Amino acid sequence: MKLSRNGRPPKFRNKEEMKPIIDAYFIGCDEIGEPYTVPGLAYALGFADKQSLIYYSKKEEFCFTIKRAKFRIEAQRNKRLVEGKGNTAGMIFDLKNNFGWTDKQNIEHTSAER
Repeated sequence: MKLSRNGRPPKFRNKEEMKPIIDAYFIGCDEIGEPYTVPGLAYALGFADKQSLIYYSKKEEFCFTIKRAKFRIEAQRNKRLVEGKGNTAGMIFDLKNNFGWTDKQNIEHTSAER
């Protein structure tokens, strides 16, 4: 049996074991009106921290499944932000830290023609 990075057997052997837990996490959040979060997803999967979720997301077997789940979290956050629901600063902070969003300004430099 292949051991995980900390010497224990892996928590999930394949994406089929992981997918029902991910689905149950989203259903549970929807039932109680709780927003989706990356740490919440990691916790639901039985991980001790979100770094473990990131570790699994780098494995080819789990990459798409976790990427898709994180995208669902990002989509919900984005929708709430556009609708003006919730704490705007908190949602922006989350999108920047968990989903790579950045503030960018494009400044065009031109020189005067002579």
